[in-house]
Amino acid sequence: MTKLFALFCVVAGLHTAAIAGEAPPMKLFTQAADIPKLIAQAKSMRKGEQPLVIVPILSLAPYNANLEYRPGNQPPSVHEKDAEMFTVIEGTGTLITGGKLVDEKRNNAANLGGSAIAGGQSQAIAKGDFFIVPENTPHQIMPTGGAPIVLMSVHMPRPASNWP
Repeated sequence: MTKLFALFCVVAGLHTAAIAGEAPPMKLFTQAADIPKLIAQAKSMRKGEQPLVIVPILSLAPYNANLEYRPGNQPPSVHEKDAEMFTVIEGTGTLITGGKLVDEKRNNAANLGGSAIAGGQSQAIAKGDFFIVPENTPHQIMPTGGAPIVLMSVHMPRPASNWP
C-alpha cells in the first residue's frame, strides 16, 4: 500500500491550487508512519460539525497532495479546470459522480457548488481505492460505516485543448 501511495503521488503531478493565495512550504516526502499524525491533526482542527478538514501531505508550489478528513457530508462540487485524483486512506464512503448540481451556485472563479446531485452514478469506495473525477464533473463523497472517510486528493489542471 505504501508503494502504491507513493506512486500515486508521483503520477498525479502533485497539483492543488494554493489555499488563500499562499503556497505552503515545500515538502517533497511524507512517510506512511506520518499519516496517522496528519489524521489526528485534521481531527483536532475540525470546528463544530465541519464536514471537511484539509491538511497538506506534500507540496511543491503550486502543486499539493492533500489529506481530506471527511467526518460529514460535504456539499457536491464541480471543478471547471481541474481533474481531481483520490485515494482512500481510511474508512468507507459513497462517491456520486455525473448528473447535475441541484441549486447550482458559483463558489469561486473555477468551481461550482450545489445542495445535491440529481441523476448521478453512485459507487461504494473503501480503503485502498483510487479514482479520478474529470473536470466539469459534479461529484460528492459521503462517509459511510459510522466513521470518517480519509482521502488523499490531488487537483490536476487540464488545458482547455483537452476538454471534451
